Formats: sequence, structure tokens, C-alpha cells
Amino acid sequence: MNKEINIESLIDNMANEIRTHCEDLKYKKPLMIGIQRGGVWVATRLHHKLGYKDPLGELNIAFYRDDFSKIGVHPEVKPSKLSTNIDDRDVILVDDVLHTGRTIRAAMNEIFDFGRPASISLVILIERSGRELPIQADVIGKTITLKQGEHAKLSGPEPMALEIKKTG
Repeated sequence: MNKEINIESLIDNMANEIRTHCEDLKYKKPLMIGIQRGGVWVATRLHHKLGYKDPLGELNIAFYRDDFSKIGVHPEVKPSKLSTNIDDRDVILVDDVLHTGRTIRAAMNEIFDFGRPASISLVILIERSGRELPIQADVIGKTITLKQGEHAKLSGPEPMALEIKKTG
């Protein structure tokens, strides 16, 4: 993928889509949570643009992944930060790249360990093919198609850029 993706433009569009999504569903006080690391970078920008008052939540799903016994725990495991009660709240869960759906499944498992939200909406900067679980986003910045053996990764946080690399 040679075309440069304008991340800031995507985030501006996503903020507008989130506003509409929340209005349509009559969310009174949505709570935004980003998945560490790239999801937190995206969520930080969205949180600021949307002017949310509750602190941005951060999830570290390292111990909730279904593959950590195979790949090990990331060496920089930071604790999750949810300083606001999530019971009966409308959660906006943010991540950088949606691929297999396993990261989102792990994030939802961790969210439910903190409480029982009224709903969870999924916001994704980049969606790509390869889903292994029936997970879909409510707001998507951009959908991309990658070739076999390519992997998308968000670098950042300043500046944020999408890197496409060959795996293996």
C-alpha cells in the first residue's frame, strides 16, 4: 500500500460519526475506552475532539488474549485504567486496527470484569479483512485490503502513521 493515509482526517470524520451514532442511540453520557497502545492514541484524539468530561479509560488486554500462552505477554504490560464506574454506561470502545476480532473479544471480557455497561459501541481507525470472530465496528475510519502476508500497524503517537509490513 503506497498511498499515505491521512490519520488526522480520518479521526475528524470519525468524531463526527461518533456524535451522530451517540445521538441516534440517545446516549446521554458515553464513556470512551481505548485499547493500549494504538487504540489509546486514537481514543485520546477522539476524546479531545468530542469534549468528553469523564476521564478516558485505557485497557491492557495482555492477560485476556487467547494467544498469550503461545506468544507470551508483551514486555511493557501496563495496568488498565478505568477511573469511572462503567455500570449502566454506554461505552465507546476504540482500537486502531480490526483484523481477526480477537483483541476486541479480549477487551470486552476485561470490560465485563469491571462492571456491566448498558452497551458497547466499537470504533476502529482501520478495518481490514481476516475476521475470525463475528465482530464488527459501528464506526470505521477506513477499510483497507491487504495482500496475503501483509500486516497493518499503527505507529505513533506523534505523529500517527499506518505502516504496512510483510509478516514472517
